[in-house]
Order: sequence, then C-alpha cells, then structure tokens
Amino acid sequence: MTTSELAATFDATNLRLDATEADLRSLCEVAAGAGCAAVCLYPVNIPLAASVLKGTSVKVATVAGFPSGRFATAAKVVEAREAARLGAAEVDFVMNYPALVAGDEAAVAIELQALCDACRDEGVASKIIVETCYLSAEQKMRALALCEAVGADFIKTSTGFGSAGAQLEDIQAWAAARKSIKIKASGGIRNFAQATAFVEAGADRLGLSAVSEILAEAKGQGSGASDDGGY
Repeated sequence: MTTSELAATFDATNLRLDATEADLRSLCEVAAGAGCAAVCLYPVNIPLAASVLKGTSVKVATVAGFPSGRFATAAKVVEAREAARLGAAEVDFVMNYPALVAGDEAAVAIELQALCDACRDEGVASKIIVETCYLSAEQKMRALALCEAVGADFIKTSTGFGSAGAQLEDIQAWAAARKSIKIKASGGIRNFAQATAFVEAGADRLGLSAVSEILAEAKGQGSGASDDGGY
C-alpha cells in the first residue's frame, strides 16, 4: 500500500471539545493535501469544512446522536437531514447500543432503519457507530447483522469517548462475516503500524486525527503521533 492509498482510507477527525476554528481549518487543509476520504467534525462546523474542502475530493462527514447514542430516533433523523442541508456527505450515527446490550434488538432495528432511510433520502452515506468496547463478542456480530439488514453503508467501532477504541480482532471478525457493508475502525489509531494493521485486517476507513504524523512516519520523516482528537 502506498502512502496515498493509505491516506485515502482516512476520515481525518477532530471532535475535541476544545478545538478552535484554526484547528479545524488546518485539519481540512491537511486532509485535502493528503487526499483523505473525509473530514469528520461536529455538525456546527460543516459549513466551515465544506468551504475549505470545496473543489477537492475530500468529503465532509459529521456525527449524530454523539457520543452516547441515547437520543430519540426522531432527533437523530433531524440531525441527519440538517447535516445534509449544511453540506455533509456522510453521517456517523451512534447506535442505541444500550438497547442492544439489554436484548432489545427490535428497538435497535427500528431505529437503524429510520436512520438509514433518512440518509438514503438525503443522498448521504450512513456510518453506524456501535461502541464495541461495551459489547460482547456475540453482540458485536449481532450489530453487524442489524446494520447490514437495514442497508447501512458502514459499521464503525467507536466514538473515541468510550473505555476503548478499535480492536484488530473485531475488525477481523466483521471482515470475515460481512456480506457487503464497509468497516470503519476508529479510536486509538495513532501511528503508521496501527493504521496499516487495521487496513490489512479489513477496515475500509480509519477514523483518526493524527493524519500528518502518520503520513510523515510512512514517509520515514517522523515517528509517532498525537492525541486522536476524540476518535
């Protein structure tokens, strides 16, 4: 994998609570220069990202029901539609994973269907964050099945605000079992070795903020990375 091919899997992310406009603008500029897949920011920052990324191939992504997933389904749907109106091309939803943990798969399925239908209506991609750190191995596989059943574009590991981020074994298990859904690994990916390992395990996208550091390391210009900016 070339450096540019690796960069094309990155969702360059900054969901830090103390992020400034300068921080976000810089991330967009770095992502555009590197040819990342997307930049993921809070909904209020969509117009800024859309402005900076205009004319590039980098998509604008945002989050909904973030980070707890404990929001009314109708509220998440409104977030998705507003995100599309503001210029987002992708929405990363936090699934109501507590309902899955409690065994209420019907409630999870109903919500996921509504969210994915709204995204299709608006022409935006849906990424479902299932927060793997709070799920059992069986629940992770049920989450995969539920996301595939409603036609979600991606299943995603983590918000970065949970007790742990992406784990290689989860990506490998999903990759072996999936039919067509794409996989996004996020949370704790801070260096080149981790990034390449997750791609090799089957991840199609990587959510991270250490874009410059990882690519510099890939080119032999640096070693290590910074805080992952909420992912």
